[in-house]
Amino acid sequence: MQCLMCCLSCTYLKKAKSRVRSERNMEPVLKIRIRNLNPHIVCSLCAGYFMDATTIRECLHTFCKSCIVKYLQSSKNCPQCGIKIHETQPLSGLKADNVMQDIVYKLVTNLFENEEKRKEEFCKSRGINVAKELNEADQNVPLTSVYDSPTGHHYSNDELVSLCLERDSLLLPLQNINGQPVHIPPLDRKFIRCSTRTRIAHVKKLLRKKLVLSQSLKLTISCSEASGLDDNWNLKQIWLQHWLDKDPPLILYYAISSS
Repeated sequence: MQCLMCCLSCTYLKKAKSRVRSERNMEPVLKIRIRNLNPHIVCSLCAGYFMDATTIRECLHTFCKSCIVKYLQSSKNCPQCGIKIHETQPLSGLKADNVMQDIVYKLVTNLFENEEKRKEEFCKSRGINVAKELNEADQNVPLTSVYDSPTGHHYSNDELVSLCLERDSLLLPLQNINGQPVHIPPLDRKFIRCSTRTRIAHVKKLLRKKLVLSQSLKLTISCSEASGLDDNWNLKQIWLQHWLDKDPPLILYYAISSS
């Protein structure tokens, strides 16, 4: 009985010592108040968090895009340090700061969602149908992979996102009018890198071209728990709302069904 008690006490002491060592080896959690970071993520022109963060190349000071563009209509100098940006074309000295904008979105909770809601309310109050205008503009611009095309979009300077296109395996196999199964070949390359401005409409056009799908077949795209993503959503919005806490690549599931 005494031997058993000694064994139990030794085991307890070993566990206690190992727990103390692990607690000592743990790094302390650093907690930072958001108000201490505000001087670095707040625009000095509007006193709000950066939206479409834009940096001046000469001095690397950052502002909201709308704020700095409006300011440079009457000045050629940086509003923070006074350095001259450009003698005749100050807007050419600006550059979109995607890294800073991502940091602001990650630090300030629900900033992106609230900004999208304000944009929708602004458009509704003025009777602007953004979705209709985007669809009409998209019909006039054909997709192209030729970089020197005068009608093509140039996304070489955009922020890129890694994308994985997977077919939804939970759906039933397709059948034609006669009840015979329709074979849809898999994608040759399901991993791609594209601009964060790429919209779901562009992804659908790519899938229809690669899989040779007829217009009679309905194509829907989902991500995580969000099903039936809108054609006007871009990959930046999808990443921030549904994939922010997950590792790349961004996985989109496509489903093909009879219309």
